[in-house]
Amino acid sequence: MKPVQAIAGRPLYATVKDAVRDAIDRGEFAPGDQLPSTKALADQLSVSLVTVHRALQELVTSGVLRRGQGKGTFVHEHYSALTSKATGLRFGLVFHVESSLADSYHGQIFEGVRQRSAELGIDLVLLRFGEDWRNECQGYLFVNPFEEQLAKPLRFNAKKNEAQHLMVVGASFDRDSVSCVDTDNADMARQALKRFRAAGHTRIGFLGGDDSIANNTDRWLGFLDAARLAGLAESEAVSIRSPGWRLDDAGRDALRAMLTRKDRPTAIFAAGYYYALDLYAIAAELGLSIPGDISLIGIDDPPSAAHLSPALTTFRQSLVQLGRLAVGGLYEVATDDDLPPQRTTLKAQLIERDSVAPPA
Repeated sequence: MKPVQAIAGRPLYATVKDAVRDAIDRGEFAPGDQLPSTKALADQLSVSLVTVHRALQELVTSGVLRRGQGKGTFVHEHYSALTSKATGLRFGLVFHVESSLADSYHGQIFEGVRQRSAELGIDLVLLRFGEDWRNECQGYLFVNPFEEQLAKPLRFNAKKNEAQHLMVVGASFDRDSVSCVDTDNADMARQALKRFRAAGHTRIGFLGGDDSIANNTDRWLGFLDAARLAGLAESEAVSIRSPGWRLDDAGRDALRAMLTRKDRPTAIFAAGYYYALDLYAIAAELGLSIPGDISLIGIDDPPSAAHLSPALTTFRQSLVQLGRLAVGGLYEVATDDDLPPQRTTLKAQLIERDSVAPPA
């Protein structure tokens, strides 16, 4: 492979990515072939190791390459099938800076996005919010975004004279130009409160995130609505809403105070998996048992949920399906200018385990 030249206004990793893919398309590397090492490619292309690593990771993400643990990087065996149906579309997958693909929630959504992109022949670019996109993509998938991420108007691809489209995954926004694929978050809160009521609980608390993320708001409003209909006027007095995806120090102090009150709640809806883990930890610290002293229902069902003590009753979201539907919906609006933005909402499944019991 020959050294690449930087192109004004374009990230160097994208140029390297295209050079590697062109070499594959020219037959320099066949499906199943191993690529030279990252260092060897960096030397051949006259770029840094970091640039080559980013380019190769993009190609792994889009299904062109695969990596074998301790073995190297290979042209994906199914690459020929991928190129035979390539659409020429490139979608950007946008995560929060603090998001981790090792997290069950983001990992499952990413898997669905990857699967459907490969099936449709869509080139996928993994981004973090705040990066300079440089008009590379015809559409963007925002995973559980903050409101301010969607505050700016849609970019316009001046080079191709095409509008760029947005798809929100895992949140809902009332914006005319934005498509959304989401779980019915308010319904999870309503189902949780209904389950607690059926077990005989009347003092029910809420533990979740603040309004910076849309699904936090939906879960909170669903809880308030269900509490009002059930006549639980004191529900707001036994609620904790914390910034971030789990409790900070102030939130943990507030939870300790909630659990040591004489009229503490006998059941708590934890509107996020890590909030449920915080409750397990602080209940144990205070010598309280689940569900003997406090019943608990959470959200999200990673493998560890079944191995907690007691096993967690929680809502299982169809996260892989969310990712698949998001790519499919974005593909439809990106290829049909007359199609309005799509809105799709899935129901979550309540997985009954051992963390709910009648009040003592």
